[in-house]
Amino acid sequence: MNELVRSWPAEAETLLDDLVDLRRAIHREPELGLQNPKTLAKIKAALAGLPLEFREGPSTTGLVAILRGPANGRTVLLRGDMDALPLLEDTGLDFSSEISGAMHACGHDTHVAMLVGAAKLLCAARDRLPGTVMFMFQPGEEGHHGARFMLEDGIIDPLPDAAFALHIMPNAPHGIFAGRAGPLLASSDVLAITVKGAGGHASMPHDAVDPIPVACSIVTAIQTMVTRRISVFDPAVITIAKIAAGTTNNIIPESAEMLGTIRTLSPERRAMVARELKRLAPAIAEAHGCTAEVRIDEGFPVTVCDARAVAFGQSVVEQTFGEEAWLTMDNPVMGAEDFSYVLEKVPGAMFWLGASEAGSDWRQCCGLHSNHMVLDESVMARGAALHAALAERFLNEGFGA
Repeated sequence: MNELVRSWPAEAETLLDDLVDLRRAIHREPELGLQNPKTLAKIKAALAGLPLEFREGPSTTGLVAILRGPANGRTVLLRGDMDALPLLEDTGLDFSSEISGAMHACGHDTHVAMLVGAAKLLCAARDRLPGTVMFMFQPGEEGHHGARFMLEDGIIDPLPDAAFALHIMPNAPHGIFAGRAGPLLASSDVLAITVKGAGGHASMPHDAVDPIPVACSIVTAIQTMVTRRISVFDPAVITIAKIAAGTTNNIIPESAEMLGTIRTLSPERRAMVARELKRLAPAIAEAHGCTAEVRIDEGFPVTVCDARAVAFGQSVVEQTFGEEAWLTMDNPVMGAEDFSYVLEKVPGAMFWLGASEAGSDWRQCCGLHSNHMVLDESVMARGAALHAALAERFLNEGFGA
């Protein structure tokens, strides 16, 4: 098995030019949300002629490509997301986005290319695969719950025995894979609070009920709640990122609106925060003669990586690329991922892949979701190779002892 696993990097390097071309073609035409038809067409064209079965569902333009080996053994799923972000690109690349207001600033174009590369590698090795590989090309990751819709559409049934995903990180050491057991990324919920008072002339606040200072009091109280009510060992991040009220300088508005995000690392903390916010804001508003409406829109759940899957992934990385290629993360990242929906149902893990330019100071590189974000495309060969190595070894050994 050692010789088989170690052959993947060399084989993946022979595909790099094709992966770069595919990534750049997708980058030029980014698509948002659950419907990514142009990206889907590029994926199908890249997979044409391979011994794959295709499944599609009614809710998204997602695609599951299935490779069946000669033996009916385990099934492993490999996932790559497809959609872009609503950003105006400012990288200066000669393959920059041609779609105004859309950009692949989270690396999903590379995720697709790496997964296509893995499909080509594994199809070429089909005769030695004692099981089935599912390649999940998923739209709608950027807040649109694409993975959940694909699961609900039934195109991943029956569920695989394990699932893995890779996510590039442009401001991490070049070519390094990283992961951790347990929570890897946070849950993500949208918080909206509307404080209602009574409008009036700004020169006579005693004749009105000003919602603005009440909104400010609520913001302060939320931060006090985070530091005084929530254990640092099961943390929460609550950020009010927008406050909107009023129309001009001399009118007290009737209402003030706040918009923010809630990030937690356990279902219990997520539920507790929602419960406390719905108690806290109305109570503060009432004390000042106002009312407060709290709305929480649930986003992605916590991304929890199975400890067996992480240990397995570390072993495969070290066997394939050397011990220096793996980094165990001390802490989770408080971003969110809808691969979490898959990991709620299937044991597996997501790993980061450092994509800073080789030889650069990775600490100075732009991070994800920046309209200046660039990456070193050469890491895509490593990503495709790891996908293939994970799949082959899991089909042969499972998670091991």
